[in-house]
Amino acid sequence: MVTNHHLRAGTGHDGRVTVAPDVSFAFQPLLSTRTGEAIAVEALARPRTGDIYDLLRAAGKAGRLVQTDISLASRAVLASSRQDPPLPLHVNVVAATATAPEELLRFLRPALNQTGRKPRDIVLEITPPFSRVHRAELIRGLEVLREAGCGIAFDAIGDGDLPLSLLTDVGPDLIKLDAHLIAGLPDDPACLAVVECLAQYCTRTGTRLAAVGVESEEQLLCLNRLGVRLAQGNLLAGASQEGGIALPLPRPVAEIIELNATTGAAPVPLVSDYLRPATTMAQDASAEEVRDTFAANPTISGVVLVDPEGRPVSTLPRSRFLLAVTGPYGHALNAKKPAVRHGDIPRTIRADAGSLQLLDLVGDTDWDRHGDEVVVVDAERVCVGVARISEVVRGVAEAKIEQAAALNPLTRLPGSDTVDRDIDRRIHAAEMFVVAWLDVDSFKQVNDTVGFAAGDDLIRHIGRCLADAERDLPGTRVAHVGGDDFLVVTDLDEISALAARLVDRQWVTEGMAVSVSLASLVCGVGSVRSYREASRLLAPLKKRAKSVPGSSWILGRPGSDHVEVLRGSRPAHARVS
Repeated sequence: MVTNHHLRAGTGHDGRVTVAPDVSFAFQPLLSTRTGEAIAVEALARPRTGDIYDLLRAAGKAGRLVQTDISLASRAVLASSRQDPPLPLHVNVVAATATAPEELLRFLRPALNQTGRKPRDIVLEITPPFSRVHRAELIRGLEVLREAGCGIAFDAIGDGDLPLSLLTDVGPDLIKLDAHLIAGLPDDPACLAVVECLAQYCTRTGTRLAAVGVESEEQLLCLNRLGVRLAQGNLLAGASQEGGIALPLPRPVAEIIELNATTGAAPVPLVSDYLRPATTMAQDASAEEVRDTFAANPTISGVVLVDPEGRPVSTLPRSRFLLAVTGPYGHALNAKKPAVRHGDIPRTIRADAGSLQLLDLVGDTDWDRHGDEVVVVDAERVCVGVARISEVVRGVAEAKIEQAAALNPLTRLPGSDTVDRDIDRRIHAAEMFVVAWLDVDSFKQVNDTVGFAAGDDLIRHIGRCLADAERDLPGTRVAHVGGDDFLVVTDLDEISALAARLVDRQWVTEGMAVSVSLASLVCGVGSVRSYREASRLLAPLKKRAKSVPGSSWILGRPGSDHVEVLRGSRPAHARVS
């Protein structure tokens, strides 16, 4: 967190609650759980004594709740002026304040002008209590604030008094799950069920969902799996510095996010594959200079304003900019003034990021007010070009079609390429891993005895079991390589749990008990050099596993003739009464 600005709360001569330099503001990042990118910051008021609720409670008793809240909101905007890089700002206002939108905007606009922000750069987080305001007045106030350009979010979902029907009436851009709900993840089934329901609601309505108070790696991993795309909390705060928030993320968090980004994913193009030259101009360029640039280059869709080091400061989408500065009075009013007044906070992404990360970034930050281009930067945040979202969407769609074509039609599992890539990645990262081969014993006998349909059912059941294992075991990747053969690569501490799911159960199809064989190869760091070598060493282990009666599991190591037979019990095939 970063403390930028100080205010003081007190009581004026007329008895009104005023705000003066005794309240500090901390800025907590709101991060994408898929990319790790900070997509916004929330301004949190921190009184010197007590907490913000004490301050607002005192203001309410004095009859000045709305005025005090408005003052805090405008001061939060002013306090954000020293952030680097600038990010969209989330500002908390109580529901009662949202019923006085004209007064709120009257104080916010000067603060926005002073900091160079636009209303579209602000997300107003509406906080409880909701029961003390008139519903119709609140809905009208939120409509006015939206028309002014502000984003609308509802805070404290799950622990406040927000009626769920208000979600349907307002359709907020974002809802934030209360920390009390998140604290129950991943073990409390009730909390898990509530989050799952809200995630489904947000998916169907296109609302963004954020989790507040993320404190553990297990919670973050659970949120990833539930599809909660935004989160904030001490786990995600990272290091802080004066004037901004410094990343990278804490190492465990970065690893979880990287795992989520790569789980089961086929290779997709990088952002750099879509790089186009950017039209850049100095950050102090006038509106007339930018207009002349657009006039001389009718094909460019936007201009990026950069600082002396080449870092993006603002973006100017062509259509919106020209609409603002042309017309009978637009040129006279704007020509000599800085063009940055009409700009947006730039959406940026690293050139070495994957194209799926870019689409996640757009999905997390787009309020339907931006153009088709995202600014691409290098490791020093210097602009190296732009990428067009429409081109990235088309490229990702083509990659996904190729990925779908590679899935086995029976199990919907990917082919061996998935395991091939994961093994090569682990070898390159100098990791220990286990590669395993699973197949059904005498599968032809199954088809000949109970029919092909029963055989297909068995393969589908095994495929679902493997898919569930991949979902529950974060270090596991699975592939269906054809027929009754499956490949798995997993962490050493997960192979036992995987074997228990596959070998320690009775497989039955059409009343016929079936056994399976699992051959596994423990690959220490440097013991194998490629997927091809690992598969060659695994082949004789597969034969050895199939020679063990009943469902079997054997384990071997490169360079050693010693093989451990860890399972092997009942006859290969028998009728189940």
